[in-house]
Amino acid sequence: MAKPMKLSGRIWALRGPDGAAIENIDTDMIYHNKHLAVTDMNEMAQFIFGNLDGWRDFPGKVKPGDILFVGKNFGSGSSRQHAVDGFIALGIQAIVGESFGAIYWRNAVNAGMPVLRAPDVFGSGIESGQEVEIDLTTGEITNLSSGKAFAAGPMGNIQMDVYKAGGLFEYGRQGGKSAMPTDVV
Repeated sequence: MAKPMKLSGRIWALRGPDGAAIENIDTDMIYHNKHLAVTDMNEMAQFIFGNLDGWRDFPGKVKPGDILFVGKNFGSGSSRQHAVDGFIALGIQAIVGESFGAIYWRNAVNAGMPVLRAPDVFGSGIESGQEVEIDLTTGEITNLSSGKAFAAGPMGNIQMDVYKAGGLFEYGRQGGKSAMPTDVV
């Protein structure tokens, strides 16, 4: 089944009680290390943000198709794949952030999870509960609730190929050829 190039969904804007973007969210806040023995992705979902004050109830509120907006340095820390797989199990379509921890970014790309970098994402007027559309090929993000649009970096060729294949392993099974083999994601 072909993957969509445009995603639409409800926004979850990762903000603190003061309304500011929560920054420097490490993988332990996303998925606590006490649950690392869980290997079933569907079971992982219940533990997402279980170590992040104000967001522990997220797994019970999020719906498949929702899109997460995060601040700077999201996913820093360890190479914990659970911190990506739990979002996939919850049905999060994409994560848009100002910046990502390098290992988290790579794990998300390899899992086929669309991750996009958008400078000053929280200055764009997005709020939890609003509806958004993301064009993965151009990086254009349109807030359907306000009508305002802003830009994220588009997905690179290899990132797009891995996404379309459904993850790195499937991409490899399909021959692993990108339109531009030198493209860096």
